Amino acid sequence: MDRMLDVARSEGLPAFLAEDPGVNSGMMIGHYTAAAICAENRRLAAPASVDSMSTSAGQEDHVSMGWGAARKLRRVVENTVSVLAVELVTASRALDFRVPLRPAAGTGAVHRLIREHVEGPAADRYLAPELALVEGLVHDGAIAEAAESAVGSP
Repeated sequence: MDRMLDVARSEGLPAFLAEDPGVNSGMMIGHYTAAAICAENRRLAAPASVDSMSTSAGQEDHVSMGWGAARKLRRVVENTVSVLAVELVTASRALDFRVPLRPAAGTGAVHRLIREHVEGPAADRYLAPELALVEGLVHDGAIAEAAESAVGSP
């Protein structure tokens, strides 16, 4: 995502994938969002077992903290879906700026699906509703289904 948004490293894509860089922010705020979520995932990745402590008046030496580990894992999975949504919207914008080049079949199918739900590059707008729509497409399996319909199941 960083490379696609960086005009110095994106091989001709506009800064931040903005239609009018300097006036519009494009996907810059989405990138900030993904970076913050990734930072949270790194914090959540600390093993829950480090929080183990003696309980029940020393009768139980170690508590597994399995409940806490499961809750952290659930949050990491939810966060990862959010990051994937930002990546998918970003990649779709990048593809829009690469026309007339055409993506591979699976990528093209995912791009078309996203464009059915999310507008392409234009003036800045509130990204949260678009990202939520794409999160839904990841959650319900529509993204994977679109790619698999074009290239087959793994």
